[in-house]
Amino acid sequence: MADAFTCRVEDLLDLDDRRALPDADLRLLSGAASSPEPPPDTRTAAAAVPEPSGSELVRLAADESATWAQWAEASNVGDIALDQLMADTRALASDFLTADPLPLFVRTRQLRDRVFSLLEGHQHPRQAADLYVVAGYLCGLLTWMSSDLGQLRDADTQGRTAWLCAELAGHNDLRAWVLSTRSKVAFWDGRLRDAVNYARRGAAYRPTGTVGVLLACQEADAWSQLGAETEALGALVRAEDARDTMSGEDDVGGIFACQPARQENYVAAVQLRIGRPADALRAADNALTLLKTQPVRAYGTEAQIHISKAAAHLATGEAEGAFEALAPVLALPPDHRMEPVTRRLGELPVDVNRAPAAGQVGLRAAIEEFRLHSAPRHLALSPGEGPA
Repeated sequence: MADAFTCRVEDLLDLDDRRALPDADLRLLSGAASSPEPPPDTRTAAAAVPEPSGSELVRLAADESATWAQWAEASNVGDIALDQLMADTRALASDFLTADPLPLFVRTRQLRDRVFSLLEGHQHPRQAADLYVVAGYLCGLLTWMSSDLGQLRDADTQGRTAWLCAELAGHNDLRAWVLSTRSKVAFWDGRLRDAVNYARRGAAYRPTGTVGVLLACQEADAWSQLGAETEALGALVRAEDARDTMSGEDDVGGIFACQPARQENYVAAVQLRIGRPADALRAADNALTLLKTQPVRAYGTEAQIHISKAAAHLATGEAEGAFEALAPVLALPPDHRMEPVTRRLGELPVDVNRAPAAGQVGLRAAIEEFRLHSAPRHLALSPGEGPA
């Protein structure tokens, strides 16, 4: 203040002020008046004040604890808000089975940002752990969506963040689901050994719900792609065992659930790769029958089942059956043509000996047209940056 008014420190005080000042403050004032140096700062003045003692010390310590308790008790999120965040996450995971992926990606990203913002604030440790669980599932959703849109590098980044959330939450079911998403990304990225390892690591957490079934199916998928028939069939057996011994329900559901039809879809794909088209056809037909009993039919899973059925027909030279099986797939709207579907469709052995040449040409043209107008291709050709 003396600097602001361009006067001496003692000029700011009158006689009454001086009488009211403690002796320690008067000594400081006298020192400031006699010294040509600037007055000491607040920390120096506070250090010169004697430490409280006796009952005053006890009272001060109690006040400090009370002040900290008020801070610790405060939270930027309540239990009802946490329940709502988890409910919103379940809705997104369910909508992913049937909705257009890009608008859903935007909604998932927005909810993730809300949860991240809350985590940057203050909440009770239990509430923070619950927020990390929600954040982990949302990043897991973004991992799955990014992969289905053909953005494997971005999917891997989302997977790492999801894993961090699972570790911070100490949540084994979330750990298992995150490792499932990472196994999926590794599979489509051609890192098949990584896909196997992620699936095995996830199963080692002994999770509840259906994730154990999915992890075993993913392991079988990767082994079959590697040409390891014995390992692939063994993993399918473990998937059945996981179904039989399953305990508890899935936390989220939707894409984070492995219904029997989804399991049979994996069985069909594995049987095809190890050279058993008849078994693959039976599994595909069984999967389609099971799918009809489900309240929500995932268009991605259904499309892959039809592709497996078509591939089984082509492997046995039944071209007409293949064309019929592919009709629902080729009719998918462009926004529903995800990367796994377009990739599997492109792998079909169209040139079969028993198929009429005209049919081969027509099918090849239809597949190429399908792939040209797919969601990943539209995303790659869209202006500006893709979703983050």
